[in-house]
Amino acid sequence: MPPFSYYLFFGYFLLVHRICDGLGKIVTQLPPTLNNNVDVAYMCESIMKLKHGSSIVLILTLIMPCLPVFGKDKPDIMLAKIYERGIDVTQYWVSEKLDGVRARWDGTQLISRGGLIFATPDWFTQGFPPNPLDGELWTERSQYENVSSIVRKHQPHKGWRSVRLMVFDLPAHGGMFDERVQAMKQIVLQTKSPYLGVIEQWRVGNENELKQRLQSVIDRGGEGLMLHRNTARYANGRSHDLLKLKPFSDAEATVIGYRPGKGKYLGHVGSLKVQTDDGRQFFIGTGLSDEERRQPPPLNSRITFRFQGRTKNGIPRFPVFLHIHDEKPQ
Repeated sequence: MPPFSYYLFFGYFLLVHRICDGLGKIVTQLPPTLNNNVDVAYMCESIMKLKHGSSIVLILTLIMPCLPVFGKDKPDIMLAKIYERGIDVTQYWVSEKLDGVRARWDGTQLISRGGLIFATPDWFTQGFPPNPLDGELWTERSQYENVSSIVRKHQPHKGWRSVRLMVFDLPAHGGMFDERVQAMKQIVLQTKSPYLGVIEQWRVGNENELKQRLQSVIDRGGEGLMLHRNTARYANGRSHDLLKLKPFSDAEATVIGYRPGKGKYLGHVGSLKVQTDDGRQFFIGTGLSDEERRQPPPLNSRITFRFQGRTKNGIPRFPVFLHIHDEKPQ
């Protein structure tokens, strides 16, 4: 809900607009002799300018609550690189990669990766610590679309009751990740907020155990794993101290249409409209070469694509075109 000052501001200009409207009607009913008076004409012009100005302010005031609020700066965050085989996994803490919306608690408000201030209800962040927290706004597995629709709204609402901030790092903590893991547990334990949790961290002894952990997460509808080097200190940007491991699946679909390209691909194909054997339709643009955009796979041809899990509606997530089926790349 907007602050009380918002309603005072709106009420003031609404009053001004109504007064100007009333004065304007009075002036139009004045005798012709007065209407030709220079002072009266100047007064009429001033009233109309004030009325138009107040109208603009009223319109802006009405749409203000619908506009997103941006933070002063985008938060500096640590980003992951892709896991590669051969890494000594015993040097890493491992956790589940939650399919939520990343957020930074700066001690006073929740900020998105892009600098958007989330419109959280006061009760959601009540009792949150002054410590900056990195976390994921999350509800449950395979519910990314749901949590995204909840947290992207520009006004606080009761839908936040199903959301928790799941903490996975402490950006202002100067210690190694070994120390930060313990500190996160303590902070969440002391806060006692039902809307604040900590992502479980565990260790593995070898790559086979890591694969077993990954398969266990996938079998339960999870997205993948995160690996965080135990000796790493928090650092902004991408680093091999933080890795992500997600499974890829390949599938086939039939080309049933095209979406035109934009910008550098104007006049070419922007993406393929495809349909899987179970009837689900979606678009694939990633993975197409410039030549394939000029001469795309023909209608009714079969293609192979790669994807990372599925939405709650069964649509493949992050599909990438690989090749026409049975046509291997040269």
